[in-house]
Amino acid sequence: MSFEGFPVEVSPIYEGERIRREDMYVEFGGGKVPHKFELVLAASMEEVEDESVKIVGPDLSELKEGESYPLGILIKVAGAKVEKDLEPVIERRIHLYTNYVEGIMHLNQRYDIWIRIGKKAFKKGLTSLSWWGKALIRLFKAEMPFIEKMEVTFITDPEKVKEWYDKAIEIYNARDARARAIRDEDVDTFYGCVLCQSFAPQHVCVISPNRVSLCGALNWFDARAAANVDPKGPNFPIPKGKCLDPIKGEYEGVNEVVAKRSLGAVKRVYLYSMFEYPHTSCGCFECIAFYIPEVDGIGFVHRGFRGAAVNGLPFSTMAAQTGGGIQTEGFLGVGIEYFRSPKFFQADGGWARVVWMPSELKERVKDAIPPELYDKIATEKDATNVEELKKFLLEKDHPLAAKIREMEAAAAPPPEEKPPEAVPAAGVEITGVPVGAVPAAGGGVRIILQGAKISIKKLIIKRVEKK
Repeated sequence: MSFEGFPVEVSPIYEGERIRREDMYVEFGGGKVPHKFELVLAASMEEVEDESVKIVGPDLSELKEGESYPLGILIKVAGAKVEKDLEPVIERRIHLYTNYVEGIMHLNQRYDIWIRIGKKAFKKGLTSLSWWGKALIRLFKAEMPFIEKMEVTFITDPEKVKEWYDKAIEIYNARDARARAIRDEDVDTFYGCVLCQSFAPQHVCVISPNRVSLCGALNWFDARAAANVDPKGPNFPIPKGKCLDPIKGEYEGVNEVVAKRSLGAVKRVYLYSMFEYPHTSCGCFECIAFYIPEVDGIGFVHRGFRGAAVNGLPFSTMAAQTGGGIQTEGFLGVGIEYFRSPKFFQADGGWARVVWMPSELKERVKDAIPPELYDKIATEKDATNVEELKKFLLEKDHPLAAKIREMEAAAAPPPEEKPPEAVPAAGVEITGVPVGAVPAAGGGVRIILQGAKISIKKLIIKRVEKK
């Protein structure tokens, strides 16, 4: 495919390129910016101005270097075979194709996007968002020929971004709700996604009716549509095969496909547990589940939370421990829709094991939390460290309260015993020490040995003559 005349190169070799803060010209979205999104809408042929790139708000050259800005990416597509079911499929490819453009780093999806434009690319001539839009149109049409017409709009005006952000959230929620009608037992095929393997080489995302993708962008219906429309693409069917463990969510077919797609790095996967053989995590996950051993509970933190979680670690630090496609017990990336799954951490105790999450996330998934547990789950307003968390859980009589009391009792030091009185030994002396007495250490300090193990190889008993 020719990109002649472009100021920068466009090629898969740039996929996975990282742009550090000191090397960026500007960034869009990310944790500092509350409103950002990318949205694809299916439209009629008459509604799409083919190959048009529009910019609503200031363009790249009008932005201040080193700053962070809101951004909305709105794409309309049309074609005889374009259906609404394909909207999220096309939407997820924005991540892939944007990373083909030299000097642009794209992370995450939906309302969590984070993009950086590099200084070098800007100096080469990437001074307008229109170049990015033109590259997307060419790549999409080449890779997805069912798209007959496509237009791209970049929204940088803060008020317009906010207006469209609210609309986008409604659309995302409607898509997610559709998948809640079926269960894993109702289908013989799950679906896989390896779109993130450029960042996490061993990661294979398994998408089932009850387990949304970690990024939250693809549910089972979306993944099925993607695999059907592009059989050679990053989404593919996974015959689930024999169920080896219905509680932990281990399937023979899933293990086989994951082992093959990860080149043998991952051989077993539990879909409903964060222990033993947890699902791998990429880097685009919406939330991190983390184990808190001091209370034997599970906490959650989402990407937008600023500051440290109750374990003292911010999202960014835990993300490094969680991502990369490695199975890490006690750390797991999840999509927010998974909180509404009937199989939500069912092998680990489900909601009864959840002890902490940011207030924003708690409010967002309020409909999924059992009413009797809602007030028993702490947020940053209730506990900022583990000791405060223990106190909160005990006061609220959380389901783990009894376990916490047991753990504290087991960890408490034994009560100090009163030392036995020295008993005269009627002139009997054992290696020079009267029986029942402990000699004083220099300066009159008395030494009492408790819980000590003493090994005696030779015992000499002799009578001492009284003078």
